[in-house]
Amino acid sequence: MAASQDYINRRIHSLLGVVPIGLFLIVHFVVNHYAVNGPESFNKASGFMESLPFLHWLEWIFIYLPLLFHGIYGLYIAFQSTSNIGSNGFFRNWMYLLQRISGVILVIFIGWHVWQTRIQMAMGEPLNFEMMADILSNPFFLWFYILGVLSAVFHFSNGLWSFCVTWGLTVTPRSQVVVTYVTLAIFIIMSVVGIRAVLAFTI
Repeated sequence: MAASQDYINRRIHSLLGVVPIGLFLIVHFVVNHYAVNGPESFNKASGFMESLPFLHWLEWIFIYLPLLFHGIYGLYIAFQSTSNIGSNGFFRNWMYLLQRISGVILVIFIGWHVWQTRIQMAMGEPLNFEMMADILSNPFFLWFYILGVLSAVFHFSNGLWSFCVTWGLTVTPRSQVVVTYVTLAIFIIMSVVGIRAVLAFTI
């Protein structure tokens, strides 16, 4: 791939990871967290999202197509890149490696999650609290979803740090350290929200 095209693709990849994918992740977590207040609360929040006008167009334009590009190009980056983690275990090298590992996990998790929810809904199954409770009643899928949540949150929060560097928002070492702490806080908060939502379907 030409260097100029690779540069543009990496910029697009970085941008899509924050807008719209990152924003969708936050909205998705908020809606799922309504499960903490019981089935009726979740079903109401989920029903509201399903009732949005032009929902299918919005999903394809702002979720599926960006996810496809981000995921496919992300796999290309993951398998083309090299890391010196074996010889130089600095913090950022570990983050670099974990970013790629979490990305590969997410490609698998998101594909399966879409199959268990959106595709099943298209085949006539209602997307409600009972569907998720049935899925997560299986211990394997419970841990699989917890791993998926943690991978998604890490990939987003660490990717947000990379986004700030890529787009020139954090130029100085001090600003990069500050954003490291900010993204760590985002990781902790979103992990708590996401895992609480998953566990709410098992109670």
